[in-house]
Amino acid sequence: MQLTAPVTTRDNGRPVTRDADGMAVASFILGLLGLLVLNIFLGPIAIVLAAVALWRGTARRGRALLGLTLGVADLAVLVIAMQVSHTLSWSL
Repeated sequence: MQLTAPVTTRDNGRPVTRDADGMAVASFILGLLGLLVLNIFLGPIAIVLAAVALWRGTARRGRALLGLTLGVADLAVLVIAMQVSHTLSWSL
C-alpha cells in the first residue's frame, strides 16, 4: 500500500508527483486567502508550498508562481498595514 502518489518522470529526468501539483494549487489558494485574513501565517505557508512545488517540478508552474507572488504580497500588505496603524498588528 502506497501512502503517496506514484512517481513519474519528465523529459528532464526529474521526478514529478501529483503532490507537487496539489501544493501549487494550495499555495495559490492560501496566498489569495492571506490577502484577506491571517496573512502573517498564510503568506509564509504559501511561499513554502510554492517553492517546494516548483522544486519538485510541478505541471502547474504558473499556479505555483502565482502562489509565490501572493505569499510575498501577503507579507507586504501586513508590513504596510502595520506601518499605517503604528502597531504590531492591524485591523479594519
